[in-house]
Amino acid sequence: MHPSPSAEAELAGELDAVRPDLSASYAAALPGARAAVLSRLWRALAHEPLPWITRREPTAGGLTLHLADGRRLHGPCADPYATAAYVTEVRLDGQVYDRPAAVVTALGVPHGAAFAAELDHSAASLALSRADQPLGAPDPVTSWEWEQRVVDGHPFHPNCRSRPGFSAAEELAYGPEHRPLVRLGLVPVDDGLVRGEWPAWLRDGARRLVPVHPWQTAHVLGVAAQEGPTAHPLMSLRTLALPDDGPHLKTALSARLTSSVRDISVASVDTSLALSDFGEAVARRTDGLLHVTRTLGAVSAYSPDLAALVRESPETYADRGAGERVVPVAALPLTGLPASPAWLAAFARLALTVGLLLLDLGVALEAHGQNLLVVLSPTDAPVRLVYRDLADIRVSPARLARHGIKAPEVADRIVTDDETALRRKLFGSLVAGALASTAGSASAVRAALESSVRDLPRTPDLAVLREQPLPTKALTLMRLSPQRPGDLWTRLPNPLVPKEAPSGH
Repeated sequence: MHPSPSAEAELAGELDAVRPDLSASYAAALPGARAAVLSRLWRALAHEPLPWITRREPTAGGLTLHLADGRRLHGPCADPYATAAYVTEVRLDGQVYDRPAAVVTALGVPHGAAFAAELDHSAASLALSRADQPLGAPDPVTSWEWEQRVVDGHPFHPNCRSRPGFSAAEELAYGPEHRPLVRLGLVPVDDGLVRGEWPAWLRDGARRLVPVHPWQTAHVLGVAAQEGPTAHPLMSLRTLALPDDGPHLKTALSARLTSSVRDISVASVDTSLALSDFGEAVARRTDGLLHVTRTLGAVSAYSPDLAALVRESPETYADRGAGERVVPVAALPLTGLPASPAWLAAFARLALTVGLLLLDLGVALEAHGQNLLVVLSPTDAPVRLVYRDLADIRVSPARLARHGIKAPEVADRIVTDDETALRRKLFGSLVAGALASTAGSASAVRAALESSVRDLPRTPDLAVLREQPLPTKALTLMRLSPQRPGDLWTRLPNPLVPKEAPSGH
């Protein structure tokens, strides 16, 4: 009932060879990993505008999806903001399925075979991630240590741990949740595009040394690399933190992780400093509530497969001597803090204050749990935010002009005056993403929003946030629509709006 050969079995065989001590815990973790991926998939089936689902019917026992071919798929009620694994099985015309890949295979939808293989790998990889966790580890101190505690990956994407092309040994060697030190390579470049100050330690005379990920060296570049520094991998896998609070290195990694193939375009290197300077200038308008990590230098060998950026560490913006600490938003549930409604409301107020202020100025952040970090006081109060990686923000020249701000010279894809596109970018990442995954349920999201929005300045953007369905990326539809580039969207029930009509159409 699932793809053969199974990624679960393949990974188990590799694990027996390279880490037999993990084999038993991996096998024990598989049912929970399947449920976690299946819960994410069920969320997508319940709320995304998938063309082969004609109707969604709430029932006393959950939710029934009516398919275009006449079949019916039944599962539990779907909370679009739930992060717990609550779906252990679904039924398609009475047949029970407990593996997400098997569900997609049985549905027989266009482009489903490739997606099913990714789901199979996602469950297997997630089981490995969970199997390799130490017991009784002390609380992290630095932000990169917190990042490595995020074991389950993307909170809402069915491909939360999909890493096609990675063997078990490579996952253990490079996955941040496995806590490795990764030895980067250095590739000399004679004629490259450079922006900013390329560090002296990454030069060899007149040549620049481009840090490269070892997976990229082995599978993509086909060139020898000099031995480079060791670094701690972060959630994005391709970005790594140098030891001793050193800068972060963003490397090209041409592998499909969750939705996208990760590389660094020539255009993004070319505009990296202009975008960094712009982000820093706009952040100053928040009166210290937001800091943007600066890009210090960027280099490209005129290839998206061989490029790198050097960026400030988020630790720059926390006073550790005074007891402050920086935690990525994706790791906040691991701190236990969001369990307090008062704390969650304070965090929501801070995040919405900053996000809506910048949106009004003309900057829509992609403020999901990976890009957004929060600085906590010695009493764990959320006091300010740190944002990193400006590559996917959106800027509105019209809005910027209204505030006397000059639009930056950046890639055309970043620039838009479309109100819907701007609001989707912020609300989809911050509210339906970072806040929802921190809260963990629709009821907790509702409580946090109700407590925080009444204190915010009344703007047209806030009115939309309070009154209309919440946008979010249709991640499964995107994976099943390879012919449609770019983001696709759906709408989720707004917790602030009672008795809203079903979404996803």
